[in-house]
Amino acid sequence: MTIKKTKIAIIGCGLVGSSTAFSILTQGLCDELVMVDINNEKSYGESMDLSDGIEYLNLNVKVKNGSYEDCSDANIVVITAGPPPKANQTRLDMMGITQKITKSIVDPIMASGFDGIFLVVSNPVDVIAYYVWKLSGLPSNQVIGTGTALDSARLKSVIGSAVGTDPRSVHAFSMGEHGDSQMVPWSTVTVGGKNLLDVESDNPQLVSQLKKDYLSEFTAKRGFEILRRKGTTCYGIASTVSAIVKAILNDEHKVIPVSTYLNGEFGESDVFAGVPAILNNSGVADLLTIHLTDDEKQRFSKSVGVIKEYTQAIMKIDRESNQE
Repeated sequence: MTIKKTKIAIIGCGLVGSSTAFSILTQGLCDELVMVDINNEKSYGESMDLSDGIEYLNLNVKVKNGSYEDCSDANIVVITAGPPPKANQTRLDMMGITQKITKSIVDPIMASGFDGIFLVVSNPVDVIAYYVWKLSGLPSNQVIGTGTALDSARLKSVIGSAVGTDPRSVHAFSMGEHGDSQMVPWSTVTVGGKNLLDVESDNPQLVSQLKKDYLSEFTAKRGFEILRRKGTTCYGIASTVSAIVKAILNDEHKVIPVSTYLNGEFGESDVFAGVPAILNNSGVADLLTIHLTDDEKQRFSKSVGVIKEYTQAIMKIDRESNQE
């Protein structure tokens, strides 16, 4: 009898990569965790530090310093590598440098024989996820961006605070770009199964606290508010990545709004964007094509238009670099 073990590789050992590794480790989500970074001393130090805590955890996860060749038999490769964010810079402004880094990562990983699932965290995540899909040649269901998963968690938190409810009792999604143009389909938001519009109707005193435009903008800008105060975000995205990893490895069929390939869904094609997706051990098993109002369709289309513009730009950069 052969017992199949699970293996995750994390590419990029900055604060996001190391925080993600710690989250995965403490939850015991895999049997083996491989840390990879262009700075081998950094990834080696992170693997040592993570290993030192295993004595006091519930599961013995094997942590090792590795290389792209170690990704050959990984179930999931998490890409967190990218330039550090700077003040007054949008996620889209990071695209040029991230494109070069991504190509230097994906090509050798695919050369190793990797046939698992890429989970892309690097920004601009929707554009980079599309680029990884093109570079890898893998089926689109095996390339996933974290998309609006973290944004949706932030949205649920602010709605829960506004109505005095545990955020886990709020069901809401941010959709479109993981960035300034993302939108919220407010017609689908529920609190404890009750439509938010009905909550407002039955509780007029809450209307002043549920200023939807403000909450949407607050959600989109929250990452930069954290960045302004502490220099980066790491814990929220680490927990988000862990939830996606868990849904995949445990074959949960859980709905999480991730960046995935659209092929006609929501009226959009040939683009990666944040939409509710059903995740299992195949990656993206299906999309939850929720019904949007006409206004919501227009706002989603506008957001996707931003992603498409930059996706076309990164593919042009790639073509030109290949001709040099």
